[in-house]
Amino acid sequence: MNIDQTKKITGVGILTAIVIVLQLLGSFIKFGPFSISLVLIPIVVGAALYGPYSGAFLGFVFSLVVLLSGDAAAFLAVNVLGTILTVILKGTLAGFVAGLVYKAFSKKPILATILAAISCPVVNTGIFVIGCFLFFLPTVASWGQALGFSNTGAYILFGMIGGNFLFELASNIILSPVIVRVIGMGTKQ
Repeated sequence: MNIDQTKKITGVGILTAIVIVLQLLGSFIKFGPFSISLVLIPIVVGAALYGPYSGAFLGFVFSLVVLLSGDAAAFLAVNVLGTILTVILKGTLAGFVAGLVYKAFSKKPILATILAAISCPVVNTGIFVIGCFLFFLPTVASWGQALGFSNTGAYILFGMIGGNFLFELASNIILSPVIVRVIGMGTKQ
């Protein structure tokens, strides 16, 4: 094993620990009915520094913590397989796509990081929305109606994901480029 592989394994290991801690801590901070995914920041950082497969791995770890921590309990009660598929796909693909986006624009690292930081929560939330429509539509519609939403799409957009998504997007856009740049400066020395 060469020094670059050792650095990558160490870096991904540290980011994995950060993903687990942030997701567990984030489960106590809620915007609307869902926890804030502060964990998307280390996923973007890992995807930018170590590539799409590392981003996918970190997203997969995030997904496992969501499933094991009880954050997906309301959905597991409705459709176990649909919940597992949605949660695993949204986290894993968010990390993988962030890595692909970073790689595609890597000649301009700041732009690449910002675009990866945008793509990660977009993919994460987009797959969640698709999962809601595919596996949970009657349940989600009843939740929305109980809260006074006559339109299920409006409930998903404004009642379930609105503020949470905007917070995740803003925090990713602001913090991910800074962290990647600081780590990049540290590794050049």
